[in-house]
Amino acid sequence: MSRRVKILTVVLMAVLAGGALYLRVLARRMAYHPPSRHAADVARTKLSEAALQPTSPRETATLYFPSLEQGTLVEEKRPISWATSDADRIKQVILVLVEGSRQGLSRALPPATSIRAVFLTSDGTAYLDLSDQTAAELRPGIANECLVLDSLVNSIGVNIPAVKKVKILIQGQPVDTLVGHADLSDLLVPDLTRLGTNP
Repeated sequence: MSRRVKILTVVLMAVLAGGALYLRVLARRMAYHPPSRHAADVARTKLSEAALQPTSPRETATLYFPSLEQGTLVEEKRPISWATSDADRIKQVILVLVEGSRQGLSRALPPATSIRAVFLTSDGTAYLDLSDQTAAELRPGIANECLVLDSLVNSIGVNIPAVKKVKILIQGQPVDTLVGHADLSDLLVPDLTRLGTNP
């Protein structure tokens, strides 16, 4: 074996050893600091919200947030610049509910909720395809689950009159419940009978 081949072999071995060491260090760092899915979902929600910012004058949106203590929904007004299409207006309402109440009420949807898609059919049925984090981070219990659904459906129905019924999908699939309680097999319709008063 010539001297040149020996030198190249030694250099190649050193490069391979250095690469293996670097990969081992990188693997340890990944194990100690795995990427946060929650953070990714929050970032995606914020990007969606920024993409929906229209240039029209501000109007007033009527939102309904859960009051877990009272077991009712409480109305909250919010200035909003509505998008032009009803599907984008539905997304805006969902994003505002994800943002949360400014009056200290319970959160309607978890911060990690992201909107995968929204479709509005000609008969007024809105299909909402939400991320699986929506259900994963909800507080358990039939009362809470019903209030969350009422908050979502009523806030959409009141602000977008074209919406008559709502069907919720998770990760593109129909689901029977969000967290094992309220029935989602049928279409949901706006119903303000659980509306309370402002605290």
